[in-house]
Amino acid sequence: MSANKNPEKIITGSRIVNYLEKPGADYMPEEAMRTLPEMFESRVMRTPELPAYQQFDPTTGKWNQYTWGDTGDRVAAWRASLAAERLSPGDRVAIRRSNGYNWVLFDQAALSLGLVVVPLYVDDRPDNVAYILENAGVKLMYLEHDQQWTCLKNNLDQLTQVQRVVIEQGDDTRTLSLEDSRVIDLPAWLKNRANTAPRPDIAPNDLATIVYTSGTTGRPKGVMLSHRNITSNVRSGVNHIGCYPQDSMVSFLPLSHTFERTVGYYVPVMVGCEVIFARSIPELAEDLQNKKPTILISVPRIYERVYGKIKAQLEEGPDIKKKLFDKTVDVGWTRFEYQQGRAKWHPKLLLWPLLDKLVASKVRAKLGGNLRFALSGGAPLPPAISRVFISLDIIILQGYGLTESSPIISANTLEFNQPASIGVPLLNEEVKIGENDELLARGPNIMLGYWNNPEATAEVIDDEGWLHTGDKAREEDGYLYIIGRIKDIIVLANGEKVPPADMETAIAEDALFEQCLVIGEQKPYLTALVVLNASLWEEIRKNRGMAFDNPNSPEVEKFLLKRIGERIRNFPGYAQIQRVKATLDPWTVDNNLATPTMKLRRARIEERYASEIRDMYEGH
Repeated sequence: MSANKNPEKIITGSRIVNYLEKPGADYMPEEAMRTLPEMFESRVMRTPELPAYQQFDPTTGKWNQYTWGDTGDRVAAWRASLAAERLSPGDRVAIRRSNGYNWVLFDQAALSLGLVVVPLYVDDRPDNVAYILENAGVKLMYLEHDQQWTCLKNNLDQLTQVQRVVIEQGDDTRTLSLEDSRVIDLPAWLKNRANTAPRPDIAPNDLATIVYTSGTTGRPKGVMLSHRNITSNVRSGVNHIGCYPQDSMVSFLPLSHTFERTVGYYVPVMVGCEVIFARSIPELAEDLQNKKPTILISVPRIYERVYGKIKAQLEEGPDIKKKLFDKTVDVGWTRFEYQQGRAKWHPKLLLWPLLDKLVASKVRAKLGGNLRFALSGGAPLPPAISRVFISLDIIILQGYGLTESSPIISANTLEFNQPASIGVPLLNEEVKIGENDELLARGPNIMLGYWNNPEATAEVIDDEGWLHTGDKAREEDGYLYIIGRIKDIIVLANGEKVPPADMETAIAEDALFEQCLVIGEQKPYLTALVVLNASLWEEIRKNRGMAFDNPNSPEVEKFLLKRIGERIRNFPGYAQIQRVKATLDPWTVDNNLATPTMKLRRARIEERYASEIRDMYEGH
């Protein structure tokens, strides 16, 4: 790709507080974090006695706590077992495990030996896992359950490069090891240690990890991230939003996702704060209330679910309760805008202490009651939902990034928070708006390229080092706003162009719609496929009677179109939904209609619902 020669304005972080220059924290100097293992070992040496991790032990029913010193000792033991495998620096090793302490131990042990870590999604399909293992040339796999190996039985011909399979738990591991000498259980593997584990020289620009992007079309591509890519993003992120040893985070997003790995794992290593591994998503609410984290890292889906529950409870409750909640949101938002310097003081702010006690504090208590702020990334957070949380004094900071950028490119800050935006660029990162309003980014966090795919690399990184994100953006008052995907633009039959992502985000602000796909390429009008929230729909169905037993009856379609219309009334006349088809079956990884990061596979959804789509355009 040739560089864009137009003299676009280069945007840098003009609204950054520079937390690295503030006293009182234990921020690591830059020379101590040249590589990921150096950063980890520096943390162990700086604060060996401070708490680093908590994890629940189901056998004892208790939470185990590990200090940085404990963790350093355990990493050394794992390193010795890895060294016994006689792998060479640069060899690839894979991990397929849910979030937990052992994820950290394996990752740090591998990185310290110069090995390249390939994270795998726990719920990915076997054929996809097999493709990644073959494409990356993985030599050792660390798996959480024996089923993660047996599910690959139909793909064994693709796994000839795998020399060792370490399985943490499972009743069939011993049998599997008899059938295949590569298989060994974790306790036995940890007993097999090299006498010496020499440390290779690891340079900042050496490859640290290959993260396969969960593409919405085709096979995933392996994003190559160096030690410097990640450590620079960690440092810039901490400079953007302060984090301290007294902070704590509950980890529940997959560590195979770069957002969680960088912000929820490597950032705590730099700053020395504690990470608490959630037991599971169903138990997350209880863990938040018991562990009372100060920082929450999440994708919009979690916030949307909490918002949906709040809305459902308000609809079922008395009218006065809803009016009190709405008043709290109104006053809380005015308070936030006043604190941000965008509004003048108003007498109604005198109501805040009472409204906070009656309403807002009770919602915050559901999240532990101790949050300093919450981060949202991975997808756009509907502004209406963000507004509700912020009005309740749950400060959500929306950011933006890609796996290819390690991942953070921009984010809002506590001092400068424009919730509808994706904030401002991080320290040492540059952004500009290129042709077709495409957002371009450049900096030390930009990937080395795609693994064994120079053609794909050249398509997204130009001659001047700009990463072409594929997202359309605009800048206003120093803040960046995403306005759609370049490739996802719908061109109607009359030539009008519609960014479906904007409409889908607006529609999803209604808690009834769990998922939404807007359709209309070369069609006379727009239509939508929607997945309904099952519990909310059941309440509506009970109240509406027999006509609503079928979610695709004419009466239901009229009802749904009215609700959709209320959400998209501000879009142009040609950008209105004229037909809708509903389902109660979510689009998931298991049915191959969503990626592991919950991005919708548009083409596959349209293929799956081809007859429903034809019906919506019948006669036109």
